[in-house]
Amino acid sequence: MGAKEARPTRRRFLQTAAGAAGLALAHGVPTAAVAAAGGDASGESIRRAPAAEVTKLSEHLAVYHGPINVGIVHAAGKALLIDCGDGSVADALPAMAITKVEQVVFTHHHRDQACGAHGMAAGGAKIGVPQSERELFANPGSYWNDDRNLWRLYRDFRPHPLMLTDPLRVDDAYADGHEINFGPAKIRVLETPGHTEGAVSYLVEVDGRRIVFCGDSIYDEGKIWDLYSLQKGFAKGGKRIGGYHGFMGDRWRLVEGLGRLKALRPQMLVPSHGKLMPEPSKAIDTLAGRLETCYENYVAISALRHYFPELFTDYVGRPGQMPIRPGIKPPDCLRHFGTTWMLVSQSGAAFVMDVGTPRIVTEIKNMLAQGEIKSVEGLWLTHYHFDHTDGIPQFQKEFDCPCITDRRLAEVLINPRAWRLPCLMAEPIRVHRPMADGQSWQWREFKLTSYYYPGQTLYHAALLVEQGGLRMFFVGDSHTMSGIDDYCAYNRNFLGRNVGFQYCLSLIEKLQPTHLFNCHVNDAFTFTPEEIRCMRQNLDERETLFGQLVPWDHANYGLDPSWVRCHPYTQEAEAGQRVTLRVVFTNHSAEPRQAACRAVLPQAFGSGPQHDRTSDWVRATVPAKTEQSLQLSLRMPDTVAPGRHVIPVDVTYGPWTLPQFTEAIVLV
Repeated sequence: MGAKEARPTRRRFLQTAAGAAGLALAHGVPTAAVAAAGGDASGESIRRAPAAEVTKLSEHLAVYHGPINVGIVHAAGKALLIDCGDGSVADALPAMAITKVEQVVFTHHHRDQACGAHGMAAGGAKIGVPQSERELFANPGSYWNDDRNLWRLYRDFRPHPLMLTDPLRVDDAYADGHEINFGPAKIRVLETPGHTEGAVSYLVEVDGRRIVFCGDSIYDEGKIWDLYSLQKGFAKGGKRIGGYHGFMGDRWRLVEGLGRLKALRPQMLVPSHGKLMPEPSKAIDTLAGRLETCYENYVAISALRHYFPELFTDYVGRPGQMPIRPGIKPPDCLRHFGTTWMLVSQSGAAFVMDVGTPRIVTEIKNMLAQGEIKSVEGLWLTHYHFDHTDGIPQFQKEFDCPCITDRRLAEVLINPRAWRLPCLMAEPIRVHRPMADGQSWQWREFKLTSYYYPGQTLYHAALLVEQGGLRMFFVGDSHTMSGIDDYCAYNRNFLGRNVGFQYCLSLIEKLQPTHLFNCHVNDAFTFTPEEIRCMRQNLDERETLFGQLVPWDHANYGLDPSWVRCHPYTQEAEAGQRVTLRVVFTNHSAEPRQAACRAVLPQAFGSGPQHDRTSDWVRATVPAKTEQSLQLSLRMPDTVAPGRHVIPVDVTYGPWTLPQFTEAIVLV
């Protein structure tokens, strides 16, 4: 049942509680309250939203429903919290006669779980975290200051888009099986990795009840909070792939951990995000079944079957599996080495597509020296991944020719540090001719046409080369003979007609190429009309299946970790200087959505209540199926230390309150 008593303001509670018991909780107004009131961020002129609901589970156990669900184990006026969210749980405690938070334990390290914990720790609450994630709480700076976590992310790819930005004192770290006693409650720690590498759940036994607080391992019956957090490499059949290729790769551990919870026969599951589940077995079994159905759909047209067949032997022969196409010998006008395709004219002039390493430059120079080609007259880029671009700085030193690509991709290449994307090198590339979609030009005997091609990544280009009866379509890494290359959610592969691979397949249907070319594959290939229909039907089904798996009103919110992003992602500034952040919202919904955001300044910018360390709220209505930017402006303090500073951003979107949901980096 929900708590209905009127609560005092958090400031009054803080003053009372601090005087009575030395309690210090997180300051500031809950994001939802600010958004609803339409006030500024000062905290004084803001009308508070109605208090969040509290569900009483037993005499000594309750759940606060704020931006996340917070477990409240309490006895004799003292409390142990399971996660704490943005700290707005403080508003609920006085009505429960709680005057002191003695302990806060966390299911996992994400900012939305823990951004309100610093004040609680300062007030004396002991902080307990999963043992394998201790450093992520205590020393997040080691993550943010390591360029390997920002650029060239590939094999060891396990991104943490919600990593804490300020360190949190850690008093205890818990391994599997650890037990905590608090008042009449016994709490057991259970390893349940999947949503994060070291996530845990807590079995709380109190007042004759057995309740599991399971973090973000499950959202509701058959649902999880997002899919992109499951990105992880895996091994099978003697073959291993890295995290970049591991779409849904941690679902096995997720389901295994949930199975352990199911075996405990709890009376209820309490997730961080989502609904209380009074039928845990049904909720878990439904999720496990949906995950397998979704992955079977995914494998049916995945390029991974071509690259790593050993990993997918269990799926061979299942209904819906698209047969793998045979290869076709490329025309004589082409050369292929590394990830480079080279178009050679009858005159001996060469047009180069992608340069993955400096070794390719050496190869091209050898071809010139041996007379195999006579000149290099152009460079085309398919996408930004470093295995296609690492050799370009050297190439542009050696060859005086224009670099050409789609204008959307050019924005990433010219200023890569403004983006956070996998396999992106930090060095800028000169693009001489950013092309419009469908723009054509003549090169020697070939007609070339640039196309926007949001396949393997949202920021991708394709090149149609026509000559005589040849219609050669260079699609980068977007297709192989077995289907589509969509194995990394952080590439932003959207589902839906007229977006993502559906858009690409429509373009293939329209252009009718005689050959398709992947940069990693020696042979050309084609797709029959029946195969294109198979892929389109699969993607239609996927949009529905994945939509059932996540709580959002479209599957893309659960698949796209950058649906709210800061641009530029990194920028330089001096102390005392004002900087501007664009917070870009991608509305994947069929209806307009109300969006709001504000910057949260890090502790390094100065002390004081949290509401003194935020920018003003900025709001907008984002039209359906579009992107829209909201602009934040903040001033670097005069005394800020040199170095890399991470600026989290609070977000509200439609009915959702998302504390510190994205971030930007300012290098002072």
